[in-house]
Amino acid sequence: MKHQTQIYHIQEAHHGTRLDRFLMDATQEMSRTRLQRLIRDGDVTVNDKLAKQTSYRLRTGDRVCLTLPATCPLDTAAPENIPLDILHEDRYLIVLNKAAGMLVHPASGVNSGTLVNALLSHCTDLSGIGGVERPGIVHRLDKDTSGVLVVAKTDVVHRGLSAQFEAHSITRQYIAVVCGVPSEATGTIDARIARSRRDRRRMTTVKTGGRHAVTHYEVLERYPQFARVRLTLETGRLHQIRVHLQHIGHPVVGDAVYGGEQRALNDAETAALKQALARLKRQALHARHLGFTHPVTGEDVSFSTPIPKDIQQVVDALKQKDM
Repeated sequence: MKHQTQIYHIQEAHHGTRLDRFLMDATQEMSRTRLQRLIRDGDVTVNDKLAKQTSYRLRTGDRVCLTLPATCPLDTAAPENIPLDILHEDRYLIVLNKAAGMLVHPASGVNSGTLVNALLSHCTDLSGIGGVERPGIVHRLDKDTSGVLVVAKTDVVHRGLSAQFEAHSITRQYIAVVCGVPSEATGTIDARIARSRRDRRRMTTVKTGGRHAVTHYEVLERYPQFARVRLTLETGRLHQIRVHLQHIGHPVVGDAVYGGEQRALNDAETAALKQALARLKRQALHARHLGFTHPVTGEDVSFSTPIPKDIQQVVDALKQKDM
């Protein structure tokens, strides 16, 4: 993206407005923090003189010139032509069905094959979110969790979606197959989550400290020693569903990190179920439904995806056993 110059002539209605506040309202695409950085970096002039303070109070007749530097590419990711299962796309955002086994963004030692790599190739019209040419990753799914995920294309959409996530107004529902059968048909798991001191790759529930986390569940189907459940997130912490289900004694089937893989194998009594578990190779957790208010159009939208084949095969095998 080449640098762009935008010029504004201050009218009486904006007399006395702070420079950074005016630019945030005028551009609608950038955060106040980024605009303040542009002012400090000398990319904003008032009456052909460098703006020295972000708090400068504008006067009627002032001429404000904002120069947007070319966005910088991600240092850790390059565009890759990776197929995407897109559920919806417009000029502001993309909703897609993330495949199991795909990292959302580059991590330590992994700079390719991620969702970000795919998006950098697919999206030729990305704005520079935070000054970096990258898709706006608003929320994440674990590598081996499949399902619906929304990505912002612009700062204003990123801010709008982030605000909805923070306010817990976005609907997020998951389907999981769990070990054991919860005693109650519905319930709420309210347990704080922190990183484990014993294993930094794991999260754990804690009585004090950590971060507040709430998960609601509903048992959809019961089988001998297993159940299919629907989970609704009230908060969105790292590994939240997997940690919370382990906390109540019902880890997700196939979850090697939180005890669901070995327990499911131990409890599997039929050849069909053992074969389905062998093919699973991940936790049986799928982000089934996502609903939110479009930050630009104001429309309430929702998206759903069917249960992937590998999880459905486990469910089918359980139903055979249940017959």
